[in-house]
Amino acid sequence: MTIALFKTLIAISEQGSFRAAADVICVTHAAIGQQMMRLEDTLQVKLFDRSEKSPKLNQLGKAFVPKAKAVVLAYDTILDDLTGDPRTIGELSVGAVPSSLAGLLPKSIKRLITLYPQLHIRVMPGLSPALFEQIEGGTLDAAVMSEPRHIHNGLNWLPFYEEELVLLASPEVVEDDPFLILEKMPYLRHTRQAAVGMMAEEWLAKNNIRVHDLMEMGSLENLASMVAHGLGVAIGPNICVPDPSFEQLRKISLGPSAPRRTLGILTRSDCSKLKLLEPLLAQIKLTIADSEGQTKL
Repeated sequence: MTIALFKTLIAISEQGSFRAAADVICVTHAAIGQQMMRLEDTLQVKLFDRSEKSPKLNQLGKAFVPKAKAVVLAYDTILDDLTGDPRTIGELSVGAVPSSLAGLLPKSIKRLITLYPQLHIRVMPGLSPALFEQIEGGTLDAAVMSEPRHIHNGLNWLPFYEEELVLLASPEVVEDDPFLILEKMPYLRHTRQAAVGMMAEEWLAKNNIRVHDLMEMGSLENLASMVAHGLGVAIGPNICVPDPSFEQLRKISLGPSAPRRTLGILTRSDCSKLKLLEPLLAQIKLTIADSEGQTKL
C-alpha cells in the first residue's frame, strides 16, 4: 500500500468520478481503476459500488476517506513538527498530575497559547505512574509529573522545580511539632499508587511513625479539601503554584529529613512535538516565578 493510492481515493471522493479524478492527477482512467482495485485487494474490503457503469464510493468507502486524508496529512507533514515553526503544530497532548491542574498548568498554558494561538492542547489528568506508561506507549506527547525512579534512554526528563513534602493541616491546628500532631490527629493518606503517596509512606516508616488512618484519597486536591474541613492531617507537597484553598492550609515542616519531589516534563526521545517543549517549559518556569514573587509580597 502506498500514499499514492490514498491520494487517488481522495481525488475520486472530491471529484465525484474515476474520470474526473484521472484528469486532476494526470493519469488514465484505466490506471485509476487498477489503483483502486489494488487498494481494495490490499485492504481486503470493497470500497466502491460497481453495479453501474461509473463506480461510486459505497458506505465503507465514504467512511474510509477521512481516515485516508489523515494518513496523507500525517505523511505530508511528517517532519514539520521536528523542523518547522512550532506554530504549525496542530495539537499537543499533555498529561498532568492533579496537583498541577489547579494553578500551574492552566496559567502556563494560558501563556503558551498567547504565543501560539492556533495550537490545540489536550490535557489528560493522571497519577505519575500511569502518565509514565502513557508516555512510554506514545499516547501522550508530554507529561507534567513527579520524577520517575528510573528513566531509560528512550525518554527525556526536563526537571523544573523541587517541592518539599510538608504536613498539611487546617488553620485550627496550633501545634507546630509534626510528630506530636501525627500522634494525636487522624491521618488522611494519599494513595500509595502516586509518587507523593509512596514518598510519604517511606518517610513515615523511616521515622517509625504509626498514624491513625481515617481515609485514603486518590488526588492531592481532594486530600487538601478534606484537611481544610478539619477531618485530619496529611503529608503532601508544598505546591509551587497553589490554588486559594490550598494556600489557606498550614504547611508544617517535617524537619531536615523531609523528602522532596521533583516536578518536570517527561517525553519520549522521539517525540514529534519537541519544538513545543522548550516554550512550554519556559512558560511553566515563568508561572512559578510569578507565584513565588506574589508569595514574597
